[in-house]
Amino acid sequence: MVVDRIFSGIQPTGTPHLGNYLGAIQNWVNLQEKCSSVLYSIMDMHSLTMPKEPAVLRQNILDTTAAILACGIDPKKCFLFRQSLVPEHAELAWILGCLTNVPRLLRLPQWKMKRASQNSEGTVGLLTYPVLQAADILLYKSTHVPVGEDQVLHLELAQDIAQHFNKKYGEFFPVPKAILSTTKRIKSLRDPSVKMSKSDPQKLATVNIADSPDEIVLKFRKAVTDFTSEVTYDPAARPGVSNLVSIHSAVTGLSIKEVLHQATGLDTAHYKMVVAESVIQKFAPIRNEIKKLQEDKSHLIKVLEDGAEKAKELAVPIYQEIRRLVGFQ
Repeated sequence: MVVDRIFSGIQPTGTPHLGNYLGAIQNWVNLQEKCSSVLYSIMDMHSLTMPKEPAVLRQNILDTTAAILACGIDPKKCFLFRQSLVPEHAELAWILGCLTNVPRLLRLPQWKMKRASQNSEGTVGLLTYPVLQAADILLYKSTHVPVGEDQVLHLELAQDIAQHFNKKYGEFFPVPKAILSTTKRIKSLRDPSVKMSKSDPQKLATVNIADSPDEIVLKFRKAVTDFTSEVTYDPAARPGVSNLVSIHSAVTGLSIKEVLHQATGLDTAHYKMVVAESVIQKFAPIRNEIKKLQEDKSHLIKVLEDGAEKAKELAVPIYQEIRRLVGFQ
């Protein structure tokens, strides 16, 4: 696969959880090694779609940056920057929003789900953030976007917007393709019917990559399974145990078959501790590095500012051409 330019982003929710790491960040590290033009953004503008205290947002931006650096993201191999430091993202979103119809946005599942969680009519920002996502991608003429299953519809919107723009103004944007994660979606440890989430009210449901060994052991010990003691992989019939097998496979690099072979003779109670130990070993060096990086706030700020300057060097000439195409100059 020939990859010209990759773009992806992560919302600043603080230290990422196990699902974030296995579903996205681990893939980011691999892609920066394989591809010559890679941009990763801390999506602070997107984070405002849900209520945030300014001080909390500022700290979350730094904590998220420290975490992804600790996981292996290298600013020498990619552009790592904060979205709001490149104002062309928002300006392009306005242009693209004027090419996007409202019924299409109303059909997106994230709008329905997050609107319900806010117990309100929903904000304009919450409705239109998929258009901002499209602008994030298209601003750099990105050709490929790493996405999880839950973002495929948003990427399809970006593809449609690119095609609509090209039809109206002439061929300009590449139509970005998806790079789907090969890791199975990691589920909540307390309710394996839903994905692991930072916003889950059950604190034992989500493993954060900076959790202490004791916290990790407790969360896996309390993980919901079933009344069968044997360790098998059947996501439909045994979602809880299958989620543990998926996690074990992902953090060790072993196949599902190899993991099940290792678990032969173990009951689920003992197997939970095997999985917990594999997670502890995986994240121990990352956890230590996060702590070191969090102590150097000025370094984290500089990384994001330097990355934004590099991102602007790409974005500004592209956006100036967009301005010319639509008639602004």
